[in-house]
Amino acid sequence: MDDSMNAVIKDEQFSAIDRHFARFMMKLSDSSDDGLMLAALLVSCRTSRGDICIDITAAAGKTIAKAFGETENQFQLPAEHTWIAQLRKSQVVGAPGEFKPLILDEKGRLYLYRYWEYEQSLAESIKTRLAMNTAQPPAELLRQQLDRLFPVSADACTDWQRVAACVAVQKKLCIISGGPGTGKTYAAARILALLLEQERGAGRAPAVALAAPTGKAAARLKEIMQQAKGTLDCSDAVKAALPEEAFTVHRLLGPVTGTPYFRYTAENQLPYDIVVVDESSMADLALMAKLFQAVHGHAHLMLLGDRDQLASVAAGAVLGDICDTGNEHGYSHGFARIILECGGEEVPSSASEHPMADSLIVLHKNYRFGADSGIGALSQAIRTGNAERALHLLKNGGNEDIVFKDSVSAGALETALEEPAVRGYTPYLNAQNPDEALKLITGFKVLCALRQGPHGVESINRIVETILEKKGFINPLSRWYQFRPVMVTRNDYTMNLFNGDVGIAWQEAASNYGHRVFFPALEGGLRAVLPVKLPAHETVYAMTVHKSQGSEFDRVLIILPDRESPVLTRELLYTAISRARKRAEIWGTEKILRFMIKNPTSRTSGLRDALWS
Repeated sequence: MDDSMNAVIKDEQFSAIDRHFARFMMKLSDSSDDGLMLAALLVSCRTSRGDICIDITAAAGKTIAKAFGETENQFQLPAEHTWIAQLRKSQVVGAPGEFKPLILDEKGRLYLYRYWEYEQSLAESIKTRLAMNTAQPPAELLRQQLDRLFPVSADACTDWQRVAACVAVQKKLCIISGGPGTGKTYAAARILALLLEQERGAGRAPAVALAAPTGKAAARLKEIMQQAKGTLDCSDAVKAALPEEAFTVHRLLGPVTGTPYFRYTAENQLPYDIVVVDESSMADLALMAKLFQAVHGHAHLMLLGDRDQLASVAAGAVLGDICDTGNEHGYSHGFARIILECGGEEVPSSASEHPMADSLIVLHKNYRFGADSGIGALSQAIRTGNAERALHLLKNGGNEDIVFKDSVSAGALETALEEPAVRGYTPYLNAQNPDEALKLITGFKVLCALRQGPHGVESINRIVETILEKKGFINPLSRWYQFRPVMVTRNDYTMNLFNGDVGIAWQEAASNYGHRVFFPALEGGLRAVLPVKLPAHETVYAMTVHKSQGSEFDRVLIILPDRESPVLTRELLYTAISRARKRAEIWGTEKILRFMIKNPTSRTSGLRDALWS
């Protein structure tokens, strides 16, 4: 192995696990080929960073920096035919269907075996479900039910919520994508009522499950469903049949303690006839593959999410691949006729008649932001990659609900943050009880793109804490001081606390006990937890944009770093802006904003090809 190859192996982008894995593959294959060492290093590294595989064909002949972008390494990768020939002759590289540590498919994509298997399993599960239509209800009956649950509006535009209901009734798989404020969850509540009416009319009493990838998202799903239930125009029996609880997907599948396995699998499937999963963009490939296996083929499966939002932290951009994000598809001519007949809605159709397209609905109308909303217009500009429009809105648009401020240097952050932190957190810090505090803390939040560094969450939380202490709002001499906001960072099924759950440290004045940490309870009200019993957690005046998914705040302050980073993407900026209900303020530079808007997330996988090609 020459000096240049040794330098590649020592590159800081590769972890100790990447190096160990690559050397293990070389040992197993009894090989000295640099091509295998490079491929093993890269596939291990890229999978840990969100890709499902590496595209040998696309990367071949380029430098590592040009092919993968998160390093300055200028080592040139082998030519395509040379590299693929080296891999195909290796004992540790197999073709699809073989049981080898690495799998190289016919398009030159190289996978770790486990992720190839997850991708194949999910693709096959989706295709199987697409082929299983339900019995078509009488058109007139369905039209009457739709008119009651989804009243026809005076708006001449297509009512995509009604379209979603038509799809959900007639397809075993229904994917509803839309940005914040498009009514995904409210539509799902009405669709559930419609499905229950259909099933009860046929003499069945289906079991329904609600789920989301995180505890916070599950609690939000439950809350919105309960609110929506009061607005449904249906019988009390149907309302009573709607679920009262929402699970995390992990809890739904039943984790087996001390193992990576679940109780519910392809061999022991979930006892539900209708499963609704909210915030699906947050689910990674492994979790989604296991979910699809565990839901029996005759059940209705409904995925809700925003295809333009951040992908999961772990490997995969599953919802984006399922929705073929970036491309628009019409319904098949036959299904478009059914939607017109049953729902009274005209939808675009295509002669391609792709089965995936008939199960996908993208909601367009925003019920939260009006036509004059700066947040709505800015979100749209970012989503479509229009940097000029986004910057015009921020600098010259005259919108009071969006504000842009040139990046604040690290040394000036404490001074700059004083006014917004005090104004934003004063209502929360004047709360009279933990229930009121938990409601008021959603009024304002600082969002950061990074975890570390002067503009990262760890630094900003310390600065805000210092500001509030100087102003006399808090006394952080004790770790569990009054009003300390904390966020759980690891699931704990024994305590029923999940990654993303936010609680408040509080001591009742008349209590003889120390502080408790109060969290919203899924069944309503609050639950108090002793601090010593909390799973891993952190102070949360500020949070990363990733952690903010599934949450909404009246006002957000978005702090961007002063230099480019691979994590600064279009999706991250879009997600941050769309957390705000009333006002979004961005601290950054024009250069960074342009970089983010022009830098969409790209995760390599074969799932999109498997579903759409």
